[in-house]
Amino acid sequence: MLELKKSINQSIVLPNNDRVELFLKREDEIHSFVSGNKYRKLKYNLLEAQKLGLKTLLTFGGAFSNHIAAVASAGRLMGFDTIGVIRGEELLDKVSSNATLSFAKENGMRFKFVSREDYKNKTSNIFLQKLKNEFGDFYMIPEGGTNTLAVKGCEEILSAYDGAFDYICCAVGTGGTISGLINSSKPNQQILGFPALKGDFLKQDISRFALKTNWELISDYHFGGYAKINTELIAFINHFKASHHVPLDPVYTGKMMFGIFDLINKNYFKKGAKILAIHTGGLQGILGMNARIKNKNIPIID
Repeated sequence: MLELKKSINQSIVLPNNDRVELFLKREDEIHSFVSGNKYRKLKYNLLEAQKLGLKTLLTFGGAFSNHIAAVASAGRLMGFDTIGVIRGEELLDKVSSNATLSFAKENGMRFKFVSREDYKNKTSNIFLQKLKNEFGDFYMIPEGGTNTLAVKGCEEILSAYDGAFDYICCAVGTGGTISGLINSSKPNQQILGFPALKGDFLKQDISRFALKTNWELISDYHFGGYAKINTELIAFINHFKASHHVPLDPVYTGKMMFGIFDLINKNYFKKGAKILAIHTGGLQGILGMNARIKNKNIPIID
């Protein structure tokens, strides 16, 4: 497998607050390109693909998908061919101007662009059979990477030294990361998820994989939905980086940390609590977001 750096728990100094302690697990630093929960989700899927003797990975995603970028990079490093089924036919001629897709292409990923309507049926037997007819045998990884093997990998995020924390916080996309954290958590710990999307469907998705009930979703910090941001969030991300020397992505970790800080200010956490937030990486998405907002008369992300 890929050679990883060990993630550290970085203390985040909270001015004018003596009620709680906050630490950030720097999973974003475990690998240069396949960082954070992206590596955790892929680890056992790549091993399974090797075990099955399959040489091609196929997965799904949008124009700014961290998952697409990670699969492309991991595939190249591990000797797999990779195929990305991309939502939006209009992106066919925009690969060179899209930071995520151009990175994936540089790492050898081939693309199949499909309409948004067809993309909704991407897991149907008819759609998958068409893909097999076109590309031959492949190992399929779901959009966002969440499956049983992904959850198994995410169970390895917490170490034995993390048992002293009262709260474990993470951003939530497809539910795989928080499910792994729930499964590996201690009885005394509460797992808090900060969804980047609107909707209650995540509870059902997480319940498919989570083996414990010590978790809760905090749904007040999605900023309007997936990939939606505003000047307040950008200002927070830029201030956080300047203050703590840690970059946050605008889709996941930025919203999570904004939520945690707001909850601390509202005395949500019990006095004396130790909080561990998981930095799940995804920093490649900053370039794509800045490209989207550069003509909207709002600040960019530093």
